[in-house]
Amino acid sequence: MLINYKGADDRVIELEVSEEVGAFYLAYLEEEKKNERRETRRHTPLSEFVYEDARYFDSGVNISEQLATLDAVKSVWEQMTKRERYLIVAVKLNGHTYTEIGKAEGKYPSTIMRETNKAVDKFKRLYSESE
Repeated sequence: MLINYKGADDRVIELEVSEEVGAFYLAYLEEEKKNERRETRRHTPLSEFVYEDARYFDSGVNISEQLATLDAVKSVWEQMTKRERYLIVAVKLNGHTYTEIGKAEGKYPSTIMRETNKAVDKFKRLYSESE
């Protein structure tokens, strides 16, 4: 049996060996591959990780301020009616047109536009009052 043996100097040498030695060598190579895969799964070297510098951790964002803003938005959102919330989400977030909503509800697009603008104005007013 002929096998290709890679030496320490990365030279590949073709050797004539017995079937028994060749089978052992091939089994050894297969076991080495399995062990290598297991080790890389369990032990990832630190060089593989990408670390951010200090600017990543100190971005200048005031988290407590953001949480206060989030709480204010949530509070205002809860004060809105279900209809007002639906219109704001459908038009402003999901991008539906006044015509689409009007057709679905059997209303004129101008009515939907007026209701949406009223809802947005109410949201802005309530939010500015909560600050």
